[in-house]
Order: sequence, then structure tokens, then C-alpha cells
Amino acid sequence: MNALPQLPPAEAETETEELSLAESAYRRIRDKLIMLEIRPGEPLNDGQLAAELQVGRTPVREALKKLEIDHLVVSYPRRGTFATIVDITELADVSEIRQLLEPLAARRAALRATPALRAELLAVAATIGTLDAQSRDQRELMRYDLTVHRLIYKAAANPHLEDALIRYDNLATRIWCLVLDKVPSVSGHITEHIRLLESIADGDATLAAELALEHVTSFEKTIRSVL
Repeated sequence: MNALPQLPPAEAETETEELSLAESAYRRIRDKLIMLEIRPGEPLNDGQLAAELQVGRTPVREALKKLEIDHLVVSYPRRGTFATIVDITELADVSEIRQLLEPLAARRAALRATPALRAELLAVAATIGTLDAQSRDQRELMRYDLTVHRLIYKAAANPHLEDALIRYDNLATRIWCLVLDKVPSVSGHITEHIRLLESIADGDATLAAELALEHVTSFEKTIRSVL
């Protein structure tokens, strides 16, 4: 069984120990929220999260503040912090933005990716190509989706574009995970990343943009087909 590629970090590591712990807590809690390991509407206890992540409460509280900006958690006075509800009605709005920005990121990545990142793109494509996707857990496959998109955003070499797309991809992934049990299979959605990654690594900006648009459009159609 192939090892799951490590998810690329969304942001650069911070300099101080306290901020580094907060950033680490942020990423770990964020991915639990995205994959619905923390269920929509579930309360988040900073003490419990601190114990689970083996960090202090201060980094967790900083992480929760950042997650609220990402619309992944919401805080209420005297009530606490909760995972946001996944609103299916947001699908059209999220897809509209992604249909504009994902091709832009793919095009930029094809033109601007460093040799090291091109090699990493090809390595991830090769790993996906050897997967026995039919026997894989659906949620495990969705982690490959996160890996691919975050790597493309990083390769696009525009931190503002990267930050925006990570947020919208996170919201889109939550919607997908909400209906994951209704989707017959996500294997096709994952394997179509191979051509996209290879086109970027080859520097084919036009094809990369076209495939990115097809991928996002296919995502929305699949979700709508099971609603």
C-alpha cells in the first residue's frame, strides 16, 4: 500500500516557538474540520484540543481565532466555539470563484513552478497512478485531493492567490465530505489529477488551465447529482 503523501503546509513556518505551535495547531485542527472529523456544529473545547495536540491552550486559542476568519469555526459570547455548519447552498458561490481562480493557479504553476516543485508534482502524480483507488477509503482519497490542490497553489508562486484558494478549496472539501457516503466513488475525481499535475510539470499552461477548469466543474456536477 502506498504511503499517503504529506500535505504541503499552507503557509510558511513562523519564527517564534509560540507562533510555530499556534500554526501547527491551526493546521491540524483545520484539517480535522475540513474532513469533518470534527462534525459541523460540534463544540470545540480549547483545553481538550490542547491535550489532544499536546500543546498549551494559548496556541490553540490563537488557532481558533484564525479558523474563525476562515469560516471554519464560529464563536458565541458565553456559549463557546463551534464548528461551522456546512451550507450546501454555498456550493454555487464557492464553485463560481474556484472556476475563475483554479485555472489561473494551474496556468501560473505551469509557468512559474521551480524545478523542485515540478519534480514533486510528478512524484505525486506517479503515486496517484499506482493507487488501487477502488479499495481505498473515500476520506483517504480526499486527502490526496487536498495534497494536489495545495501543491498546485504553492507552485503558482502567488501567496495571495494561494491563501484565497486554500480557503475556498477547504470549504469545497467540507461540502464534498458531507455527501461522501452518497457519492458512488471519488476515485475518478482523484485520478484525473494525474494529467493536471503532468501538464503543469511539463509547462503546458493552456492545457493545465483547461484541465483545472474541467476538474472544478466536474466536482460541482458530482455534488449536485447526489443532492
